[in-house]
Amino acid sequence: MTAPGRTGTGPPPVTAVRSWLYVPATRPELLEKAMSGYADAVVLDLEDSVPDQRKDEARSYAAEAAARTWPKPLWIRINQVQLAHGKADLAALADVPVQGLRLPKCEAPQQIATVLGRVEAPVHLLIETALGVERAFELATAAPQVTLVSLGEADLGADLRVRADDALGWARGRVVNAARAAGLAPPVQSVWTDVADLEGLSVSTERARDRGFHGRSVVHPAQIGPVNDAFTPRPAEIEAARRLVDSLRKAGDAGSAAWLDDDGRLIDPAVVARAHWVLELATGRVPAG
Repeated sequence: MTAPGRTGTGPPPVTAVRSWLYVPATRPELLEKAMSGYADAVVLDLEDSVPDQRKDEARSYAAEAAARTWPKPLWIRINQVQLAHGKADLAALADVPVQGLRLPKCEAPQQIATVLGRVEAPVHLLIETALGVERAFELATAAPQVTLVSLGEADLGADLRVRADDALGWARGRVVNAARAAGLAPPVQSVWTDVADLEGLSVSTERARDRGFHGRSVVHPAQIGPVNDAFTPRPAEIEAARRLVDSLRKAGDAGSAAWLDDDGRLIDPAVVARAHWVLELATGRVPAG
């Protein structure tokens, strides 16, 4: 599969990012490679992919990387802020211009306050526990720096003691609703862990798109193409959306707010709102609210 490009120059806005590629902060050469690849954004990881004995090395490089200028958004996933490694991450990043932080296992507003007390940056909350899901809207509105709220599905599934993928459907809906109610961009879908199963990744990502997610975290470059494809509107979709938006203008000129299209389907402002969303995705400029 291809990895579609994006019109315009410079990094895409965070709300328009389709693929977020995780790179271990112990692998500087992979960060350089990721920045020249097809992922829309890169997440330098200090948490799961870094063993305890290399945490100091990783955070030192993360601070160095954050101070550099990159062609794509560079966010950093820190360790849990209530633990020693998380506190050390914040200390290392306190005096560098961080573009954004991912906060794992976020379940209390105090965790967000702790982060923002040390590092002033946009934050992406990863909800990975039952308590975090219950507090999703509270967390999404805890601070103006909260930019994204998403699930960490592997950890959440373990915390809930569920095995079936569809057992998390209610939690996905909960976080989509919380993000929308808080005026945030749609949630980013969690990692697809079976790297070899690209067909399954495509099906899962398209399902996530249809259920209100935008963008997905990936752990391997091979996953970027299917994810970018899923979140890139097809030419036929774009043309249909343009026709709908144009028909709304014509109907408004005629004094109508709802009408039947040529196929006899009822078209109203809600349908046209979805058409506007397709056009916004096509331009790569997706509004948060």
